[in-house]
Amino acid sequence: MSLSQIAEELRVSDPDRFGASLLVPQPARDRLWTLYALNHDLARAPLQSNEPLIAMMRLRWWIDQLEAIGGGALPENEPLASLVEVWGRDAAALADLAEARMRDCEREPFGTADEVQDYIHATSGALMRHAVRTLGVPAEADQAAQDQALGCGLARWLAALPQLDPLRLGLAQPDPALISELARRGLAALDRAKAARPHVPRAAAPAMFQGIGYVAALRAMADEGRPVAIATSEFKRRFALGRLALTGRWWE
Repeated sequence: MSLSQIAEELRVSDPDRFGASLLVPQPARDRLWTLYALNHDLARAPLQSNEPLIAMMRLRWWIDQLEAIGGGALPENEPLASLVEVWGRDAAALADLAEARMRDCEREPFGTADEVQDYIHATSGALMRHAVRTLGVPAEADQAAQDQALGCGLARWLAALPQLDPLRLGLAQPDPALISELARRGLAALDRAKAARPHVPRAAAPAMFQGIGYVAALRAMADEGRPVAIATSEFKRRFALGRLALTGRWWE
């Protein structure tokens, strides 16, 4: 799969990240595209089998491949070939994205808010960390980036509960109080990220931007204790991307 094909898939599956990535100069743009493509494949890997052992073996293959890249191996399969072309041996550092998905293979629902939060840190948080590092953002912005990833990650995870619960990847049992608690944690994280924006360089904006509609969805979920879709109009989405390009505003 060529970089242009990877970019087209990202444009369709995640138009907000794709639009934001266009503001990044190459080669950082290519690194973001291949990073997001890898993350997408890793998220799907545990779902390709209902047998935990087989799912783990599939994910273990990805981990082994990424670690081998660190040793100088040159895989021929896609998208790893494009990943190595852009990242080189640095791609080995992305193995943590695969390791974080091992929990999905076990098909053990979450029982506490802390368990969910740790999972979001390990998945969305790790992805954000790699993205901002790709843009050369200093460590001083790490906490804001992690808070942004946590807030948006919790919103996406909660909104997807109707699809996750039947797969045993959601909550152990329906619990409006737990949903409300997680939504409040998401709102608090987004508030912290927004408050820290003076410490986030503009170069980080394309990675920090996750789209819009998260705050409204989290507020509704906090009030109602049920999953609420993250929704916005196409006009508002395009406006937010345009504002990002003109002003660097990544927060809601």
